[in-house]
Amino acid sequence: MSGLAAGAWLGAAEAPTKLVTLGLSPFLISLAMVAGVFVARWTLPTLMKGTGYVFLDLRAKPHLLVWAILAGSLWAVANTLTVFAIRDVGLSVAFPLWNTNSLVGLFWGWLLFHELRGAGWNTWAKVLGGALAIVAGACFLAYATAAHTAESPQRAAAGIAAALGAGLLWGTMYIPYRKAYLSGMNPLSFVTVFTVGELITMSALALAFHGGFAPLAAEVTRARPALFWLFLGGFCWVLGDLFQQYAAKYIGIGRGIPLSNTNQLWGLAWGALVFGELAGRGREVQALIVAGSGVMIAGAIAISAAVAPASEQVEWQKAVARECQRYGLDSQQLAASLAGQDPLAGQTRSRRWWDIPIVLAAVLIFVWLARGTVRPPIAMSVPWMVVLLAGMMALLVGCGALLWKRTRFS
Repeated sequence: MSGLAAGAWLGAAEAPTKLVTLGLSPFLISLAMVAGVFVARWTLPTLMKGTGYVFLDLRAKPHLLVWAILAGSLWAVANTLTVFAIRDVGLSVAFPLWNTNSLVGLFWGWLLFHELRGAGWNTWAKVLGGALAIVAGACFLAYATAAHTAESPQRAAAGIAAALGAGLLWGTMYIPYRKAYLSGMNPLSFVTVFTVGELITMSALALAFHGGFAPLAAEVTRARPALFWLFLGGFCWVLGDLFQQYAAKYIGIGRGIPLSNTNQLWGLAWGALVFGELAGRGREVQALIVAGSGVMIAGAIAISAAVAPASEQVEWQKAVARECQRYGLDSQQLAASLAGQDPLAGQTRSRRWWDIPIVLAAVLIFVWLARGTVRPPIAMSVPWMVVLLAGMMALLVGCGALLWKRTRFS
């Protein structure tokens, strides 16, 4: 359920990047989204657990700080590549291409964390069949874009390369994810440090490619009316990523990431239904894009149906034991955390006086940005937007309630 909810919110988070078609710099768009992510990644953990709990969790596992920062850096570069991909080939096409990250995550899960070790032939058939379906779907989409896009072939090739590069980086980013959760870290604590790497890396990229602070500040001023939408996209991304983090914690990256990659269906829906990206293209192109997306989704479903048997779970426990031995962790607390319990609950006063100012500051930032916001001059279908938002909210409430009931957000 967390993986499916992640797909809905991760898909919607990319919608504001359509502003790149209005001439805004991809680096500025990515920086603004990361700024929104930074605000959200501090606000949501503060609301759900409190900073006292987060700091206690981080102090208990200091070796994971550098991994979280590294993951954030990879995310920032990958997110920038997605903006270039959307500019060159469109949202509905770029989405499935960068979702090849599930193949990369599947490989790292098997190699480093013993996922699929000890699994039977039936499980392997589902996983490999799903992986082949994802690759086949990506090939369909790449062919449709390269052969029939209205842009130049060189620009289409650059967009495809950017989307696949984002998939490679995002797939590698899941190594720190899984390492953190095998060490018993709460996802809410992990994302709090994760955002530091995002902000540092994206700020450095934006400054370097805009020629310094002054040109970047001028670009930010020019983009002021659109900043609210980019911050909102970052906030939606954090909601999706939190669900994705819980999916990776409880069922592994080899299964959790393909489930969250149903975001390609949501991305296709936003691109085609809300922004009309497929309008004006021939029936053959539309059929290839829809078929490619459908094949990739079928592959993700096949992988997610490959439930880990007891023999594979024994291999997972070996990976956990390795982390315990390497970093001197408490094996009993770690086992309780992976079972959905919260060993740190009650060990500290989670709520601090500064929690309220943190939340108020986040609200004031969004209110300030909203005051100077104008509707982007992009054709949109409001009825379809309402339908998609209603589906997202249903998944947010339903999955959030289930996650609280089963794990108390541990």
